[in-house]
Amino acid sequence: MPSADEVRERSESAEPALDPWSRTLKAISAVGPPVTIAAALLLYFGWARSNAQAKAMGLDVSLFGYSPQDYMLRSINSLFLPLTLLTIVAIGWYALDQALRAAVDAGKAIPAIRRGALIVIIAGTTGAVVLFVIALTAPDAALPLHPYLIAGCVLFAAWGMRIHRYARAAAAASLMRRRRVLETTFVTILVTLLLFWGTADYAEAVGQGLAAGYERSIETLPRATVYSDAALSIAGGGVVGATEGTAEAPLFRYTGLRLLVVSGGRIFFLNDGWNPRDGRVIVMPDDGSVRYEFQN
Repeated sequence: MPSADEVRERSESAEPALDPWSRTLKAISAVGPPVTIAAALLLYFGWARSNAQAKAMGLDVSLFGYSPQDYMLRSINSLFLPLTLLTIVAIGWYALDQALRAAVDAGKAIPAIRRGALIVIIAGTTGAVVLFVIALTAPDAALPLHPYLIAGCVLFAAWGMRIHRYARAAAAASLMRRRRVLETTFVTILVTLLLFWGTADYAEAVGQGLAAGYERSIETLPRATVYSDAALSIAGGGVVGATEGTAEAPLFRYTGLRLLVVSGGRIFFLNDGWNPRDGRVIVMPDDGSVRYEFQN
């Protein structure tokens, strides 16, 4: 019966150009390149965040006419800190993985590494199952970023299986490679779905927070004055209309407005003192028929 070192040497000679992490990335690319998945997550997060924000303000997100590029740009600011933290965790995870593999290659602490890997497998699997059951049966009791926690547990358990198998090295090399590719593919699909699920929850929380934030920070939005040759009948708390010009050439002026966003050939305003309960969102055309003035 071949020893563990002989099995590992056969595995490395059969696939000399790829280390375990390279094989993992190769399997992931068969499902979808990481850049494509990241771009899809940015786009989906931007839409989900904008949709939750619009609903909290009593609007439909389609009114804003955002483009895919707008959605992606609107998501970057909110995702910068989470992505930075995930990158730091990934670097630490990679360093730990390489250290454990180097210890196995050197024949150091192999029994301890195998026991630790078993603990990781049990903990990750149990955590994923418990969190998934809670999400299905008691969604109100779910923790913040619940799907992300499930994805982390799945990755934790899959990594433990890899380390345990590497330390044991008892199966045939070719069979191990086939299993690794299949496992990586299925884990990637599952984690990707969990990321989209978690992104929807996180984006909804961010969008609702942004909508509520306008009530506290309405004074920080640019002041807007609207001039029109015809009466616009703009109403809302804090909005003041006045008539200027002459009887032959009247000019109507409206103040007490705050600029929200310019998108889709329209300009969106909030009234002074806006709040989610009885505030107004005023939509005006951006076609030159109405003149606008803005100031801090």
